[in-house]
Amino acid sequence: MSDDDPTEGNPNPFESLPFMGELMRIIGDAGQPGADRGRQVARSIAAGGATESNVDPADRIAVEQLLRVAELQAAAATGLPATRGGKALRVEVANRSHWSDRTVEDYGYLFTTLGSSISAGLAPATDSEDPMGAMLAGITQMVGPMMMALTTGSMVGQLAQRALGGYELPIPRPAEEPVLICLPNIDELSAAWSLDSDDLRLWVCLHETVHQAVFGVDHVRERLEDLLTRHAAGFEMAAHQIGDRLGGFDFTGGLDALTELQDEFNDPESVLGAVRSEAQERLRPELTALVAAITGYVDHIMDGIGAGLIGSYDRLTEALRRRRIEADSSDRLVEGMLGLEFDRHQYDRGAAFAAGVVDRAGREGLSRLFSDPSHLPTPAEVDAPGLWLARIDLPR
Repeated sequence: MSDDDPTEGNPNPFESLPFMGELMRIIGDAGQPGADRGRQVARSIAAGGATESNVDPADRIAVEQLLRVAELQAAAATGLPATRGGKALRVEVANRSHWSDRTVEDYGYLFTTLGSSISAGLAPATDSEDPMGAMLAGITQMVGPMMMALTTGSMVGQLAQRALGGYELPIPRPAEEPVLICLPNIDELSAAWSLDSDDLRLWVCLHETVHQAVFGVDHVRERLEDLLTRHAAGFEMAAHQIGDRLGGFDFTGGLDALTELQDEFNDPESVLGAVRSEAQERLRPELTALVAAITGYVDHIMDGIGAGLIGSYDRLTEALRRRRIEADSSDRLVEGMLGLEFDRHQYDRGAAFAAGVVDRAGREGLSRLFSDPSHLPTPAEVDAPGLWLARIDLPR
């Protein structure tokens, strides 16, 4: 190797080029499990690159006491235990980094399936007569896992910056795990919106406890996990789709070309647009309908409890339900990746289903929603509660 060879003694000749330098660095860490890379990205984004302090023990105790109140109220209203075997519901009062760690772990089955489905089509080219195509295919195969680690870590980290509890998204977490409360976000929201701090903490505890009770029903949790996993497994990408993008760049164009390349792969929505499949589109009505029914049920139960339990319940509920439908683009990306595309129409749809059942059959009718696997509603039944009542043999 000559003295003027710029790669001599330099294990990463691309380190001065933003995208390729980062690409080679991450590829160099290939021995590190993808979940660990995703967790590191999530923690960094969640904490904004700073070191977070632990939750004050006094605040932790205060939240535990509020959770006891929420647990008793939720059990009485739903008839569903939040835990099994008569055990008291446990709680983890977390900072943002801790929230992101738990979420990367709890959503791990989805992220693993998602990464596998996207990477499955990224096979390297075998045409020895097309060295450029072979090179692009080789880069493509490396880019796939890298993109998934960065994208999933980024999604969780951005969620951690605003999540109030573990069910910021209506996704089941492992059975018997503690309720997850992200206290810094709750207290910051309370201060920013001039909301009563204790009332807001209790509202979040109630929201998390009702979700925990619903997802504690085995067939509900298993059905939703199955739909989410099938959606994650339904992504499709052929090697040529990333290769086509790479092939359009002039690699001799210096930093300007590499900056353009970096911008392309820093936009996960661009990747999403290439990989959504017809199988996912067929699955989405069932997934969306089930989540709408669950969300409508949770909101109805909370409304029945809240006014008598939380002094500023109406004001809190108006603010927090407006907040969830005004999610920013990063939240919408997470929902899209996981098959949970929600807007005001979908939340209103769930509310109308719960109200329609109660109007026709009372709260006893609504309580049948999770009593049997066959009682989970179809998309048509979510839009027409009378059809659901007729099918499960209740008066309309």
